[in-house]
Amino acid sequence: MRRDELAALAGVSAEYVKRLEQGHGRPSAQVLYSLARALRLSSTEYEYLCSLVGHAPSRVGRVPHEVGSGARRLLDRLDDVPICVLDAAWTLLAWNAACDAMCYFSMQVDGRDRNLAWRAFTGGEAWAEAGSEAEARFQRTIVSDLRTTALRYPDDDWVADLITDLRATSRPFAAMWESPTEPQDRRHRLTKRHPVVGDFTVDCDIMTIHEGDLRAVMYTAEPGSVDAARLTAALARSAHAG
Repeated sequence: MRRDELAALAGVSAEYVKRLEQGHGRPSAQVLYSLARALRLSSTEYEYLCSLVGHAPSRVGRVPHEVGSGARRLLDRLDDVPICVLDAAWTLLAWNAACDAMCYFSMQVDGRDRNLAWRAFTGGEAWAEAGSEAEARFQRTIVSDLRTTALRYPDDDWVADLITDLRATSRPFAAMWESPTEPQDRRHRLTKRHPVVGDFTVDCDIMTIHEGDLRAVMYTAEPGSVDAARLTAALARSAHAG
């Protein structure tokens, strides 16, 4: 698409589009939406564009907390793989028995302890590599996602309070929040500290479930590895105890 064609479709001048291309000026939320429609961006691309410019996408209200039928089927069908489902603010909504067993603590918690962002930055997660680059990459993914969520749901006071308290409580969070970050690779390897079977490293894949704007976090280990054996042992101990 030529510059003048894009300008005509978005209802702005070609000179204005040129200035934006050169990094001059900041489009209004309305112009940004018009440009996104003219470029036929997907909802995800439009939301990312908004996060770059600092505008909230055309969505208001509070972060949804409903776990839809698709997410429920994911938990039910993959019952031997630790999976948890979170809302867009990283608050635990649902999980399967395998996830409960792997974490080795009751996930029936309340308030801020249900929020994985809060736990990740205040020491609530029992990862063996505290302060490592692997943990920092995972934290940067959380910060990047929270920044987009805050823009998407500007009227959600709970999210605003969470971010304010994290900035006041955690220096790493405050530093990451103030630094521009690109979208992170949502594949991670983290080492879980388990008091019975010992430490084991798992692949941590973060998937977006568009129905309800949810996040699914799935933990797996390399087949045939010591990590896989220890993960299996952790799940077996829980099943035996049950």
